[in-house]
Amino acid sequence: MKLHGTMSVKNKNLYIGGVKCENVAKKYETPLYIFDEKLIRKNCREYVNYFKVKENNNKVAYAGKAFLPRYMCQLIKEENLYLDVVSGGELYTAYKSQFPMEKILFHGNNKTIDEIEMGIKLGVGIFVVDNFYELDLIEEICERYNTIQDIYFRITPSIEAHTHEYIKTGQIDSKFGFALTNGDLYEALEKVKEYKNINLIGLHAHIGSQIFEVDPYMDAVDIMMNLIKKIKENYNIEIKEIDLGGGIGVYYTKHDTPKTIKEFCESIINRVEKTCEKLKINKPVLIIEPGRSIVANAGSTLYTIGSIKDIKDIRTYVSVDGGMTDNIRPSLYQAGYECAVINKIGLDKINQVTVAGKCCESGDILITDTDIMEIQSGDILITTSTGAYGYSMSSNYNKIPKPAVVFVKDGKSKLICKRQSYKDLISLEL
Repeated sequence: MKLHGTMSVKNKNLYIGGVKCENVAKKYETPLYIFDEKLIRKNCREYVNYFKVKENNNKVAYAGKAFLPRYMCQLIKEENLYLDVVSGGELYTAYKSQFPMEKILFHGNNKTIDEIEMGIKLGVGIFVVDNFYELDLIEEICERYNTIQDIYFRITPSIEAHTHEYIKTGQIDSKFGFALTNGDLYEALEKVKEYKNINLIGLHAHIGSQIFEVDPYMDAVDIMMNLIKKIKENYNIEIKEIDLGGGIGVYYTKHDTPKTIKEFCESIINRVEKTCEKLKINKPVLIIEPGRSIVANAGSTLYTIGSIKDIKDIRTYVSVDGGMTDNIRPSLYQAGYECAVINKIGLDKINQVTVAGKCCESGDILITDTDIMEIQSGDILITTSTGAYGYSMSSNYNKIPKPAVVFVKDGKSKLICKRQSYKDLISLEL
């Protein structure tokens, strides 16, 4: 198992943020999400540094869908990041966290009337407009409130990055954005020129998630810079900001070979500079929207081992007290993870097991055929790199309560999300 951030091993025991994982598991119980705050802040600062936020006025917007409790909103505010939200719930969380509304980008392919009105009333900085329906609604609601709203148009640039089918977004056959190839974007440009309450200042493109190659981003840069020039020449609209989305891949298992934050940021900025110089256009403000690459490796999940079922000559199932309710990704798109027993780190791996969840589903498997040290019921298992899309995609399937979330730093632990009780579970039921 690869160690990330402040993870360390002392006397075969795993520590994160200077805190012994065994003690955290006893104090807060399992299943438990545990986050390395120093690593999250380090990643934020690397993005701000290498994406030239101070030098070029570029922007780093954290993609809230990855993980967005109120404490995370406060953290990214302190680290001078913008925030990308995709729902009224995420927007409300940011608002209640006193996150500056002018630093929010509101995404989504089907924002409701209530969500759009809420965003306009709260003073959201940018609406990333996905379709004609939304464009008309924003104009109508802004007119009612006598306000002008800055927007980006989201486009589908027809770039197919090498990633899982469920997390591709940049190809022509996508539910997101205005397509370039069928003329939708140009129709939208004509339309926005007639509106008095909408101010188009930028374009947005997101090509997918968990992408390891730099080349698709280079293609996206070329497409977007050429669009700036074409829109200025043909429509007399100056595009001042270009949002290249997120999607930077991270390490989950030994099969993953991610680039560093530095490599991605520098590649994008260098390409923009060269392309703008070639096209003889002004360099726009650049925006990038990392989510997974900020929190994934900083988060882990602790479980208690329950039943161990050895099916002779077939497989050994090791069952934990969580599963697809706290980490749906393995069941949803066969995502891989690494694991270990937290007080047996460094011991020889002598068993091959399949780690199973407790849900009443045969597909509730967290890790298939992984080598692990000697294991027994009552041991605490850790799965690493669960910081992105673990808690945010968790559910109450089988009426299982959601786990607590703890941040660790400098030898101390801080509870940021309480464990859901059975009473909480039925609190909305009549």
